[in-house]
Amino acid sequence: MATSMELRCWGGDWGLPSIHTESLVVLAYAKFSGAKLTVAPIDWTWRTLTGTVPELVCQGSTVTEPAQILNYLRKLRFNADYELSARQGADTMAYIALLEEKLRPALLHTFWVDTENYSSLTRPWFASRSPFPLNFLVPGHHANTALSRILLTKSDSPLHTITEVEGKIYSEAKECLNLLSHRLGTAYYFFGNTPCSLDAFVFGFLAPLHKASLPSSPLQNHLRQLENLQRFCDHILNAHFSSHPGETGSPQPVQETVDANLQKLTQLVNKESNLIEKMDDNLRSSPQHKPFRADPRPSPSNSTGSTPA
Repeated sequence: MATSMELRCWGGDWGLPSIHTESLVVLAYAKFSGAKLTVAPIDWTWRTLTGTVPELVCQGSTVTEPAQILNYLRKLRFNADYELSARQGADTMAYIALLEEKLRPALLHTFWVDTENYSSLTRPWFASRSPFPLNFLVPGHHANTALSRILLTKSDSPLHTITEVEGKIYSEAKECLNLLSHRLGTAYYFFGNTPCSLDAFVFGFLAPLHKASLPSSPLQNHLRQLENLQRFCDHILNAHFSSHPGETGSPQPVQETVDANLQKLTQLVNKESNLIEKMDDNLRSSPQHKPFRADPRPSPSNSTGSTPA
């Protein structure tokens, strides 16, 4: 008998199954690993203020935080990383750490701190999904949490205010996007022909930025210059979340030039990857049974009939 699993998360919009980054990470990984989840949106409940999402409920256990949920799914033999080498597993952990450190602060600022985006898009969306009187409280609560997180992690001396750290966080975020674009190249996924946890994290971070109609976003404008990352998001939506998947366009070549900042980020990833590879990390200590993952849907062929590397 299949294990019943319920995922509590924010609901979807903008062509996405959820507009919430962490929820998207778990939803994508579940698709990649073959885990069957019952999705329970917290929209229009009192949990919009107090709930910690995503939250996985299974067999009387409740698990929160994407990394912990993914580890729990691996223990149930839903392992999208089963075919990764030790080196690829270490690279995965390094890139996820880079996303958290370099990209997340800019995403928080884009959606929750930027005045124009917050007043025109973010606040109305979350208010419309919260019951009265929480519709007056939820957006402000999340905005204050986002601002506090940015200042806590990025306001090192001599930078103390959000205005002073804006330039820093957006510069680092753009460099992170450049590194991801260079690493992905013309492939559909980051490692081979099947998606893994790194693909789930990158998708969760990038998809809202890719799909949201933001009136003011230098980071979104930068993403629009990186065609392979946009294609990456669209391909995952089409191949794994569409009931009628169609053909996606052939991958276009991307510029291979790496500037000095990108080289520094690459060195950072390599350094973290080497350190993580020596550790008994979660990926390498997860159960190594053959996963229950269903046969992945084949990636669309390019114009020459070959599959992207």
